[in-house]
Amino acid sequence: MKFTEFGLEADFAHFGIYPGEWKGLTGIITAPLVHADIKHLIDNSVPVFVLSVAIFYFYREIAYKIFFIIYFVTGFLVWIAGREAYHIGASGLIYGYAAFLFLSGVLRKNTNLLSISLLVIFLYGSLIWGILPYDYTISWESHLMGGLTGFVMAIIYKNEGPPRPKYSWEDEDENEDAVENNEYKNYSSELRE
Repeated sequence: MKFTEFGLEADFAHFGIYPGEWKGLTGIITAPLVHADIKHLIDNSVPVFVLSVAIFYFYREIAYKIFFIIYFVTGFLVWIAGREAYHIGASGLIYGYAAFLFLSGVLRKNTNLLSISLLVIFLYGSLIWGILPYDYTISWESHLMGGLTGFVMAIIYKNEGPPRPKYSWEDEDENEDAVENNEYKNYSSELRE
């Protein structure tokens, strides 16, 4: 969309989310596609791509749900609670996807997903500072609402998606228990005769 702005020599900031106004509702859909400049576009595009790929690869069964719920709920929450200004950019999505990937890996106790959680912290751990209102030209409300939405989605969908892998030694314990229980039943039946 930024290239269209350049081509038309226009400013599409009015397609952002404008909280509390009916005209701002369309921004829920369009705001993540509108960016202030090329740097803003690049700064948002790379993390959205990386985090989206992680969600669609590791959470195939629920990826579309997570993707669209975070997209729309984050925008709606910004429309409800944001300050009066046009909120543009995909940073709310970045915070939502990062928060989901982090907390989901921790809650599932799956070593593969936990490694993704640690990778998200390593790559995007500094995002935590973005939820604080330190620069009023940045929509910290989008960051906060995206992060909250991602955390809530991780809690809601903690039982869906990839299961915890079952290791061979866990099967051995169950087999040994079954053998012991069968031997005990055979022994007890012999005593009754």
